[in-house]
Amino acid sequence: MGKKDREKKKQKNKLDKADRKKEREANNSKGKGLEDMLAYLDEDGNLVSTPPDPKKVKKEIDHESIQLGAAKREPVDPADLIRQGVVSFFSDSKGYGFINDLKSQERVFVHINNLTEQIKEKDKVTFEVESGPKGLTAVRVRKTK
Repeated sequence: MGKKDREKKKQKNKLDKADRKKEREANNSKGKGLEDMLAYLDEDGNLVSTPPDPKKVKKEIDHESIQLGAAKREPVDPADLIRQGVVSFFSDSKGYGFINDLKSQERVFVHINNLTEQIKEKDKVTFEVESGPKGLTAVRVRKTK
């Protein structure tokens, strides 16, 4: 490569650099006015570039009806917590069994420590349900007559 070729290459690089500079200046967002940078929300909650129409009717929202946080629980009647069922399986030697709930027909685990009196298979019982490590567990199990 000769001296002339290096000069041509240098000139070409200078022109390319100047072109890139002009392109950056044309696409530069610095120095824009405040109006160009503002965004507005329309009545549907979407971002738009035009300001909202002040003539449109605003929706009135009762601030009392806005709920922050988790929903408040209604107080539970203790009588609703007591379920009725039939012992489908119980092993005294293993210390556990299962109760079939009469209403929901679901099978609930029962441990011997949660019994108030001895039970055996096909006994009708009343019980309460708590969430255990592997699902629902029957607690405070009593025989019914």
